[in-house]
Formats: sequence, structure tokens, C-alpha cells
Amino acid sequence: MRLLRRAGLAAPGAAELALAEGLTELELATRYPHRSALLHQALGLDLERQKHDHERLYAQFSSAVERLFGLIGYYIVDLANTGPQYLADLRQNTSSWDLLQDHLAAYSSPQLQQLLNEGIRQGLFRSDINIQLVTIIIIQQLTIVLTPGIFPPMVATAEIFRSVFLYYIRGLCTDAGARQAAEHFARM
Repeated sequence: MRLLRRAGLAAPGAAELALAEGLTELELATRYPHRSALLHQALGLDLERQKHDHERLYAQFSSAVERLFGLIGYYIVDLANTGPQYLADLRQNTSSWDLLQDHLAAYSSPQLQQLLNEGIRQGLFRSDINIQLVTIIIIQQLTIVLTPGIFPPMVATAEIFRSVFLYYIRGLCTDAGARQAAEHFARM
């Protein structure tokens, strides 16, 4: 499914996709009668991969600020390895886009709320932030980043992601959180 993430739906031929998945062309056509079904499956597997990667990432960092900046760094690298056509395909395919939106609502939003709440308790995020509103803002910023045509095509999605999130998250930090954030920010 990495092939789809790099090239999008239309670019790879059936033989190339089958080879990448370790299937015959007939098996590929039987399992995924439409490319949209393949995209949906690829996205589902990718979202599960990300959850496992998040668990490993969380084990590396103890504070909410470090974890949030770790997630941002993770997505910068992940998006740098994702072709713009794949993102456009997700947006154009209703079932895949709905799957992504469901994931954001059921997994990403609670994850962000937990990190923000934990960061407030640790004295690293400002205590006056509205956790629910900030979570909605972050999720909507992500939707904007992933929407084709909003930003010029010569700007990489990973750079847009970096520019949107690093500065916004740093603004949520207390002085102690900003010091931790500065260490991660310098590496990105």
C-alpha cells in the first residue's frame, strides 16, 4: 500500500500494484474490484500503522509537550513520504475521506484532548485554553493542510504542516512548555 501513498490511485498499473501487494493481478482485481476499494483499504491499514507508531513514539517522551511535538515531527516525515496525488485521491473518494474524518473524530481528537489536558496538569500548556475548542482548531487546521488546492502546488505538504502546527502549538505553551518545545522545534 506504500505504492499508493507515493503515487496515488491512477499512477501504478495493475501489475505493479499486484506485485507490490504480493498478489496476482486476478487476486488484486477480485479483492479490490474498484480502485476506490483499494484506496479505502490502504488508508485503513495506514491509520492502524500510525496508531502503532504513536505508541512507540509515546514511549520515547514523558511530557505532553514532547509527545505533541514528537507527533508533529512524525507527521512531517510521514507527509514528506506521501505523494500529493494520494491526498487528492483521499479527498475525492467519499468513503476514504469519511474513514479519515471518522478516525480524526474517534482517535485523533481524544488523543489531542488527552495531551492538552496532561500538558496543563504538568504546567506545560497554558491553563486558560479551552481544550475542546483548541482540539477542533487543530483538527480543522489538519483538514486545511490535507485539502488540495488551498496552498500553491510548489509548497510541500510536509512544509505546510510544519508551518501551521509548530507555531500554533508553541503558542499554547507556558514558559516551561516553551523551553521543552524549543528543543523539539530546533530539530524540525
